[in-house]
Amino acid sequence: MPPNDNRIDARDWSLLAVLSVLWGGSFFFNGAALRELPPLTLVFLRVVLGAAILLPLLRAQGIGLPKGMMGWKPFVAIGLLNNVIPFSLIVIGQTFVPSGLASILNATTPLFTVIVMAAAGEGALQMRRVAGVALGVVGVVILRGWGIETRPGQGLGILLCLAGALSYGFAALAARRLLKDSPPLGTATFQLMASTVMMVVVAGVVEQPWHLPMPGVATWLAVLGLAALSTALAYIVFFQIIRRSGATNVMLVTLLIPVTAILLGWLVLGEPISAREIAGAIVIGSALLVIDGRALGLLRRVA
Repeated sequence: MPPNDNRIDARDWSLLAVLSVLWGGSFFFNGAALRELPPLTLVFLRVVLGAAILLPLLRAQGIGLPKGMMGWKPFVAIGLLNNVIPFSLIVIGQTFVPSGLASILNATTPLFTVIVMAAAGEGALQMRRVAGVALGVVGVVILRGWGIETRPGQGLGILLCLAGALSYGFAALAARRLLKDSPPLGTATFQLMASTVMMVVVAGVVEQPWHLPMPGVATWLAVLGLAALSTALAYIVFFQIIRRSGATNVMLVTLLIPVTAILLGWLVLGEPISAREIAGAIVIGSALLVIDGRALGLLRRVA
């Protein structure tokens, strides 16, 4: 059965919550690692270590590698649009803007995805979904707060993060068209392998990482967390959701990331939750109900 981009079942809502925690951690890991590593080298380490972690699982599952250039072609496209371009743009953007603002800009991903899908003829531009995503972005702004500190190059950082979110929208389109029958573990591994080859060239030419001083233990721990949790494990969950609920719905995770970050801070670190954050979470929750559509349908039937 093909995935339904208009409905998300209870299991996939729970998977989206898990994915939001895994990807939400990437902003923290990036911020920590960028203190000692240049951005493109960090992206290279993220994808190469992520692929290295998944390869033994691939062999254990008996999943073979793609055959020939045509077999690798879809994974090169996904790796470029889903890893190389957005990872590089967002990480470089984070050198100009704080992590909180980067997560707000990342929350525009589902809006770009809806527009890209409609422009490509992969579904009608439903005003319910557009309105719901826009409401969700407003909720993220409320939750995170709009107290943006002025930094040199901040405008460039904002544009880079938005361009990364747009690239995720094109990645969703490519995943919908090219990865219908690929198992989630295989897709996650193959696109990271393809991304590794591309990032070897990009990072090698631009930053020449072999000339860099050896990072400290804290930086390596951040890189390992980024590769194992926010990349290897996250992509298995990501492609599982795509197979079940569609490429458009999986991008809703970017609206959930700020909410889970606040909840984790409260549960793990004992950080207080402000009234503004509660209001933002309520707006985001309302937006997700609008996007899902079933709540509105129920209200119409009751009326």
